[in-house]
Amino acid sequence: MSEWIEIGTIVAAQGLYGEVRIYPNSDFPERFIEPGKRWLLYPNQTEPEPIEFLGGRYIPGKGLYAVELEGIENRSDAEALRGCKLFVEKSDRPYLEPDEFYIQDLIGLAVFNQLTGETIGKVIDIIPAGNDLLEVELNQKPAEIAEAEPVQQTVPKSTEFERKKARRKMERKVDRKSKPPTVLIPFVTEIAPIVDLENGRIEIAPPQGLLE
Repeated sequence: MSEWIEIGTIVAAQGLYGEVRIYPNSDFPERFIEPGKRWLLYPNQTEPEPIEFLGGRYIPGKGLYAVELEGIENRSDAEALRGCKLFVEKSDRPYLEPDEFYIQDLIGLAVFNQLTGETIGKVIDIIPAGNDLLEVELNQKPAEIAEAEPVQQTVPKSTEFERKKARRKMERKVDRKSKPPTVLIPFVTEIAPIVDLENGRIEIAPPQGLLE
């Protein structure tokens, strides 16, 4: 799927005559309003197939678009598309202004601390806010990722239910510790002055306390 850009998901039927509701994953409204070819990926499929947009409109207050699709003429046909992902070809990217980036290009970039020269982690998500936030999965130190020593715990004689309950508590505790920590970094020039897509890195100048 590296040659495609996901732009949204069909979440429901709209009305009785075949329109669908799309939750957008794109900052370009024309993706859902202008007629033309898009690509549809059904759940559990690996290859998208072409579909023709006949036109669409924004639904105020919902954050969704209602779109008319060629060949989809009733509510049943529209409901059958629930959960399908929509794509455009990667070559169909609109022009970006300087300091604008596609989310897809930022995911996975290594994040470097300019103040220390260290790699602190990698970008795993972009969270929309007043200023977008980079969600960065922090590198863990060897001591943090070392497998925990088995806990020697004495379980008094009890019912089988109580012994199983004690084991479940221990398992849940280990699972929580195994998740890598993350930090949210405002994606603004003052804090993330360098985005080097060619070399797969973002350099940050974190203010005091940001990474604590």
